[in-house]
Amino acid sequence: MAWSHILLDESPGSCDDDPVHFDLSGKAFGYLAKPGQGATLRNRGRMNIKYQRVQCYYNNTSIIFKIDRGSNQYYLAFAVEGVNGDGEIGSLELLPSNSGNPLYMQQSFGATWKADIPIGIRGPYFVRITSLESRRTITAYNSISADWCPGQYYISNVNF
Repeated sequence: MAWSHILLDESPGSCDDDPVHFDLSGKAFGYLAKPGQGATLRNRGRMNIKYQRVQCYYNNTSIIFKIDRGSNQYYLAFAVEGVNGDGEIGSLELLPSNSGNPLYMQQSFGATWKADIPIGIRGPYFVRITSLESRRTITAYNSISADWCPGQYYISNVNF
C-alpha cells in the first residue's frame, strides 16, 4: 500500500511535491462523498488516500499508440494504451528504421510520451517499452508507420 493525495482541480505544477497524486474535477470529487455531502467534501480540496497498484490485463489486446494532435516531423508524442502487467511504463525508446540510435522518450503527462525528432530521422518506428516495476522489456516492431498522422491510432503486435 502507498499513500498519496486526491486533489481538487489543481493546476499543473502545483503538485510537484507529490510523487503521485490524483487530480479530480469538482464533480468527480463530489461523487466520492456520501449522498448529500458532495459540497462538504469538495470544500476540503485535498485528501490523503491509501491506494494499491494492481496488474492490468486486456484480453487479446495489443498495445495501441495514439499519436498526439500536436505531433509533426520534428516532434512526436503519443499515448500508450492497453498495456498489460505492472500498470506503469518505466521507460520508452523510439527506434527509427533509418538510424541505429534510439530516441529516448520523456513522459509528458499520464500515459503520453514525447521525443524531439532530429532532422533526417523518419519511420517506420519500433517502440521499446520497459515496465516500471518488473523492468520487463518488449519491442513493438514497425508499430508506427512511416506515413503516420497526428490523431491516428497504431496497433502494435505485442503486449506484456
